[in-house]
Amino acid sequence: MLISLVPSKVELDKRVRRLEVSAVEFFKADLSIVGIGHSIGGVTLLALAGGEAQTLAGDTVISGSKLKFDRLALFAPPTDFFRRASALKSVRVSMRIWVGAKDSITPPAQAQFLKEVLSLQGPIDICLDEEAGHFSYMDELPTNITDSHPNRSKFLASLANDVGRFVIA
Repeated sequence: MLISLVPSKVELDKRVRRLEVSAVEFFKADLSIVGIGHSIGGVTLLALAGGEAQTLAGDTVISGSKLKFDRLALFAPPTDFFRRASALKSVRVSMRIWVGAKDSITPPAQAQFLKEVLSLQGPIDICLDEEAGHFSYMDELPTNITDSHPNRSKFLASLANDVGRFVIA
């Protein structure tokens, strides 16, 4: 969990480095790399895929990672980190983005921004979940969060199937 609603450069850098170290440690050259991330995890993956994130304080997070993702599966990614011109110019990866119509933290317009900016750099597919909110994509909800999705278990089972098909495509 983030310490605050507004992550700092230190927090983002730490997340990027942790994920990169883990990926490099377990990477097998004969296997593809698929990144799957929710919310700030999506920001982390976009940074590892070549994006240059910028915090609200104006600090830039550049991973310099050599990881080459084959696909990214992103759930409710906050895209305000990448609004600076050319922040996503190096991201070239197939993506599927799931976003909830009831998400007040990262509304569907943020996923649409990614599609508009990245559409010439790789295939981007957006899946709009009409009943989902920001936290609907999490198996275990954070403390004090109630998901408003009317059939959470069915939604998560369907989501898992959809993600699985995307990952092995």
